[in-house]
Amino acid sequence: MELKKNPKADIRRNSSLYFAIGLAIVTLVSWRALEWKKYDKTETYDFEMNVDDTLDEEVPMTEQIKTPPPPPPPAAPEVIEVVEDEVEVEETVIESSESSEEDIVEIEDLEVEDFEEDVTVPFAVIEDVPIFPGCESEKGNGAAAIRACFNEMMQKHIRKNFRYPEMAQEMGIQGRVFVQFTIMKDGSIGNIRYRGPDKSLEAEALRIIQKLPNMIPGKQRGRPVKVPFSIPITFKLQ
Repeated sequence: MELKKNPKADIRRNSSLYFAIGLAIVTLVSWRALEWKKYDKTETYDFEMNVDDTLDEEVPMTEQIKTPPPPPPPAAPEVIEVVEDEVEVEETVIESSESSEEDIVEIEDLEVEDFEEDVTVPFAVIEDVPIFPGCESEKGNGAAAIRACFNEMMQKHIRKNFRYPEMAQEMGIQGRVFVQFTIMKDGSIGNIRYRGPDKSLEAEALRIIQKLPNMIPGKQRGRPVKVPFSIPITFKLQ
């Protein structure tokens, strides 16, 4: 006898469908297993602050310091007593500040000291020109003659005492030294100032002026005064 199969009983008919469904379920389960994460439990806090409006303790209020009122002024007396002024007041005598006739000093008794002013008058405008030794004979010829003699004697003095510094000669230094000095009230020479191109030339010019003799001082209104005088000294190599 030949067996016949029922087509509905064939289990291989939908095997591919079942395989696909199973594969999909396995894939979904595997994906969810891989994506699964476990987190630690965190505690949540309520940050809202509940402040009770009512306080358990009573806060004492600051008491106001009350100052006592000032005492009332004393009442005026009903009867005013009149007291006579029996106290004698001594008068203050103001003496005069003017001196008496005995304290007055006569003008004739005062001693007047002569005060000499330290006056300096230029050589060109002084009334009585200083006189260089050797020019005394020119007094009667006027101030112009005395000035001319003064300048001439000054040039003779420079030529007589002139000495060219050896160091300046070796180095070829030459030039002009401007010298200014003052003929004092006693005829001596002072306040010597100089300016030149080299220290050695200045030193030689100073030496020449320091060798000047004492002179008869110049006078203004009959009194001796200081008289400044300037002169250039030329150093020139031949």
